[in-house]
Amino acid sequence: MTRGRMMLHICCAPDATVPVRELGAEGWEVTGFFYGSNIHPGEEYRRRLDALHVLRDHASFPLIAAPYRPQDWFGRMRGLLEEPEGGARCTACFLLQLEAAAVAARMAGCGHLCSSLTISPHKDVPRILRLGDEVCTRHGLRWDPRVWRKRDGFLRSLKLSGELGLYRQNYCGCLPSLSGRELSGEVEAAPLMKGA
Repeated sequence: MTRGRMMLHICCAPDATVPVRELGAEGWEVTGFFYGSNIHPGEEYRRRLDALHVLRDHASFPLIAAPYRPQDWFGRMRGLLEEPEGGARCTACFLLQLEAAAVAARMAGCGHLCSSLTISPHKDVPRILRLGDEVCTRHGLRWDPRVWRKRDGFLRSLKLSGELGLYRQNYCGCLPSLSGRELSGEVEAAPLMKGA
């Protein structure tokens, strides 16, 4: 028996490996939602979406990918592009993604929403949980406040990503985070090899 329909907001395939597996094992009927318009450049967006298709095919769950519209993301981030990583720009970006996921959840008939963002050791989990709760309250959904990085979730995601050969990026996706990596010489990302 299913526990209900859960919309999983997915920031990237590697971070979704553990949530997809655990939610399915708990009896949730999972649908994935990928926003992606925050990701730059377009080639990077395509690499991440391709990796998500690999995960979707492996784990057999429906996936909704929002249209890639970076101009919409830039419009919503106007005045915030110079903010430091982890600041007001990130809050606005999380909110934008969670709002889009909530709308998709309502349209898909999912009554619950959670996010893969909380698996990252680099993200502000209390902020994500607060925003998710606020968004779900506005949209009449139930927010599932999962913290996926607990119980070594991040390390397990690294292992599962390697087993599936998923592309694993080295920046969150937005142009300001890419620019920061370029300055530090960390722009190249490579897929993990199977068994790594």
